[in-house]
Amino acid sequence: MSRFYYSKDARVERSLRHSVRDGVAYSMMAGAGETYLSAYAIFLKASTAQISLLTALPSLLGSLAQVLSAWLAGFAPRRKTLILSGVLIQALTWLPMIWLPYFFPQHAVPIVITCVALYYAAGNFVTPAWNSLMGDLVPERKRGRYFARRTQLMSIMTFVSLAGAGLLLHFLELTGETRLGFMIAFSLAASARLYSAYHLARMHEPLRAPAPMALPQFSGLWQRLQASDFARFTLFLGMMNLAVAIASPFFTVYMLRDLNFTYLQYTASTGISVLAQFLTLNMWGRFGDIFGHRRVMALTGSLIPILPALWLVSPEFWYILGVQTLGGLCWAGFSLSAGNFLYDVMPPDKRSTYAAIHNVLSNSAIFSGALVGGYLSTVIPTELIIFGYTMHWTSGLWGVILISALARATVALTFLRRIREVREARRPVSASGLMIRVVRFNALAELVIDLLGAQRRRRRTRLLESNQAAGSG
Repeated sequence: MSRFYYSKDARVERSLRHSVRDGVAYSMMAGAGETYLSAYAIFLKASTAQISLLTALPSLLGSLAQVLSAWLAGFAPRRKTLILSGVLIQALTWLPMIWLPYFFPQHAVPIVITCVALYYAAGNFVTPAWNSLMGDLVPERKRGRYFARRTQLMSIMTFVSLAGAGLLLHFLELTGETRLGFMIAFSLAASARLYSAYHLARMHEPLRAPAPMALPQFSGLWQRLQASDFARFTLFLGMMNLAVAIASPFFTVYMLRDLNFTYLQYTASTGISVLAQFLTLNMWGRFGDIFGHRRVMALTGSLIPILPALWLVSPEFWYILGVQTLGGLCWAGFSLSAGNFLYDVMPPDKRSTYAAIHNVLSNSAIFSGALVGGYLSTVIPTELIIFGYTMHWTSGLWGVILISALARATVALTFLRRIREVREARRPVSASGLMIRVVRFNALAELVIDLLGAQRRRRRTRLLESNQAAGSG
């Protein structure tokens, strides 16, 4: 991250670079390991209901882990203690996930579900303290661009690592050694998380008195919630997560089981979405800083309901790649703007508690949505009779996907207009004006400009560090 300059404080600047390296290492774990958890469960003959549980149970335990983390934050003198504890546990969960199904094949799927739940619980345990720490380190006016840069580098590492793991699985599948491919990929994921722990340990932590987690007073609670930007945003994102989770666990099942994609095709369809995010994140970050994160969130949130419906148009591989590209574009803008908007609506001195509340509700919504989707996948018939005409589903999951699309549209129409921008944008823009800018955006030209400007930013950062070193001497 030495090429970028975000703070005049050398300790903060170094910490932001360590955070980027942590994020890149995390992305290697996510790309080589996390991306293939559902595929691993399908390889071990998991049922559709077990796949839904693979998504639902981690969300539930993750919610409890975040509450525990926020409570402990009131006693822990350093937030990094909580962060590193969760990261190390998360890294170690890969070991039983790799080996126990080999020794106990009759219990392979329950073992994997348990390990995945612990993996996500440990990751969620980190989140409140990490959000609080990063909120103190990243300058507010540069928050959109910093997280866009960080997420952009994370996206390209996710793409590279998932592509490498996918190619590994593809070639080992041809030789009948698919299990070995998963073992190698998951071992790399564990190593990457340990490397991210090293960089987290080297980050500077600004002094902040621990704020104990306190439950809100019930007197006048409803009136305060109605006037709270944080409450409105958290409710919106929770409901959207619920709607998305109805179908999201089953796209891997749909591709690998119903469309009979190879691991290579599955990797390509997943990787193209990540690549689209990489190419557009910097654009979304800049637009958020200039026009406001709420405007970006409203635009992309309006497009998200369309995405699952597009999967029902054609099962062809090349068409699915196009849908995944559009999905990567929309989710990049929505996730980045929602994450930055959350920082805007949280009180700085209570970020751990507010982040825990927000993520508990979001994870509970994901848990509920995954359970709903799992139930629907078992009861929705493979054909419907409408006015005497019999309609056959290409897949039994079509009904689940369609319901998710309708639920997303309902949430977007109900909540997006109720969320207001809390930080004044530098330049107002209409929804159509922002859409025009997105359409005119040239990702490759933007990438070339970034590369040409990298050397100048690197020299500026080195000059800042040398001046501060001379002043402290």
